[in-house]
Amino acid sequence: MSHRIELEGGGVFDVSADEDTLLRGALRAGIGFPHDCSVGGCGNCRFDLVSGEMETLWTAAPGLSERDRRRGKRLACQSRPLGDCVIRVRPAEENRPVVAPLRRAARLVARTAITSEMSEFVFAAEGPAAFVAGQYGLLRVPGAEGVRAYSMSNLPNEAGEWRFVVRRVPGGRGSTALFDTVAVGDVLPLDAPYGHGHFREAVERDVVLIAGGSGIGPIVSIARAALRARPERRVLVFEGARTRADLGFATLMGADLAGVADYVPVLSAEPEGSDWAGARGFVHAAVEARLVDRREACEFYFAGPPPMIEALQDLLILRWTVPVERIHYDRFF
Repeated sequence: MSHRIELEGGGVFDVSADEDTLLRGALRAGIGFPHDCSVGGCGNCRFDLVSGEMETLWTAAPGLSERDRRRGKRLACQSRPLGDCVIRVRPAEENRPVVAPLRRAARLVARTAITSEMSEFVFAAEGPAAFVAGQYGLLRVPGAEGVRAYSMSNLPNEAGEWRFVVRRVPGGRGSTALFDTVAVGDVLPLDAPYGHGHFREAVERDVVLIAGGSGIGPIVSIARAALRARPERRVLVFEGARTRADLGFATLMGADLAGVADYVPVLSAEPEGSDWAGARGFVHAAVEARLVDRREACEFYFAGPPPMIEALQDLLILRWTVPVERIHYDRFF
């Protein structure tokens, strides 16, 4: 059973009555619905309900301000249609999914520690793992309300293998369940792929990849895709971490690290008495120092915690005035 959703001004699509949010149903139908995180944090999927009835899944989602709520705004990723509806939103071609997301059952087959706080979880599912490097999937984890967004750390493949780098977050129900409750052999619902921060293979500029924390997952995926697409293209990687023990990019890349033209680890809290001779401070400052004279030749991709994303936005968009079409990331909160 499905509900018919009409876009005010033209266009219709159907949303599954049992499993889909408004956003996921729209993207499955190929609608260019504005979005970023898909889990209630960014607020980019705001819309107006003109007629019909919607269930709100997370009433306190941070993606809506109090002003938004007073104006009757809703989040498509947290709205489930209860019948046929008419909505007001402005779809855009750039939001149309490059690969239509599909629901599937994914079985955990392995978990490998990358650092003391991060592990790579390997899932197997029927059918090919169809996505573009840099995209993310939505996992429904037992004991955690709603879904959790994790970016793929591997490349698309016919074997149906999906890899995710997950950091254990103190008090985080999703990551705690993955580390402490979910066992090898367990099956979880996976919905993928999603995201705009994916690799643009046709672009010939140098590829600059910037990661912080578990943001190394999609950065590893994009690095491998870039090297595979054009081995002669320069790939430069900046990884921000607190200490040497928190670095994970080189471990995940393995032998593929040799193809990276420049790998710059940047530590913000490495003890002063250590023998670390590399860059210190915040990763965006290292990007600024090393690329200030080369920024015109670069395409930028980044993934990491909100403060890092905000600092890079300030550097690239406001101070360097890099065209937005050369900057790629997905916002998570």
